[in-house]
Amino acid sequence: MGFDPWLRQWCSRELGAAPVEQLLSASVMSEVQALRLDDGREVVIKSRPDPTNRVPTCLAVQRAVADAGLPCPRPLTEATLVDGLAVHAEEWSPGGEVAQGIDIEAARRSARLYAAVTAVTRLIRLPPPLPNPEWVHWDHTGPGHWPPNALHDHRPGADSLPPALLAIAARARRRLLAATELPHVLGHADWEAQNLRWHATMVHDWDSIAWLPEAALVGAAAGAFASTEVPTLAPLDSSEAFLTTYQEESGTFTRDELEVAWAASLWPALHNARAELLWNHPPVALTALLDQAETRLHRADASEES
Repeated sequence: MGFDPWLRQWCSRELGAAPVEQLLSASVMSEVQALRLDDGREVVIKSRPDPTNRVPTCLAVQRAVADAGLPCPRPLTEATLVDGLAVHAEEWSPGGEVAQGIDIEAARRSARLYAAVTAVTRLIRLPPPLPNPEWVHWDHTGPGHWPPNALHDHRPGADSLPPALLAIAARARRRLLAATELPHVLGHADWEAQNLRWHATMVHDWDSIAWLPEAALVGAAAGAFASTEVPTLAPLDSSEAFLTTYQEESGTFTRDELEVAWAASLWPALHNARAELLWNHPPVALTALLDQAETRLHRADASEES
């Protein structure tokens, strides 16, 4: 098949071989192409906008996790700019299965892997890859609860979201912003089931590295770990099992850290619930959020006071 000239040139320059077969093509947050090269190697080429220079830190974290022997595609190149996009190559790691489980055992298994990964990432000292991904970007400086988003902000209904959703966002964000004493670390901030593969275990989506308090990263993962093709909020008991298992593996949280974890467990679901409303999608995350929010906010000690 024919390949874009830039791709042929890039592969020849950075990898020393030319593409001969496309194995996969996808576009979500990045443009992803899995290729077979003329020397027999199978690689993935990723390209995405990087206006704030997040990619070098994300790649360095990914490489450190792979070097630690954890299941992670190893980067094969640094990122280079091509027509304004950051492009890099990594190992092609197909196979494995997406786990559909949302129960306590699924939570424990996911938490053990997250603890092993975070044991590596939290020790890395690199320039923070800011801003953090939108679904954990509660510390933005914009005027509303959610960070500015050119796609969402002018959608019909953007200025008239349900009061209950706004109240949850306000309380969770206020509690998270109050955690000023907790040190920040690097960690995987999109710990959804759709980004993990089991049996042939592999962790994907290393573009989503964030710089946040460890408890906040763990809390976000505890809320999001059950999401597959349709994002949702994990059952309350499963999030609790995730947090408990993580602490068994990595050390007990203080009371403040545990409260922050519970507040952070809401934020990816808040991000997804808002998108459901604005884009007329079925209210999967919204329904789970409205059902569980009060209990999670109580555990976060997130008061109703303004």
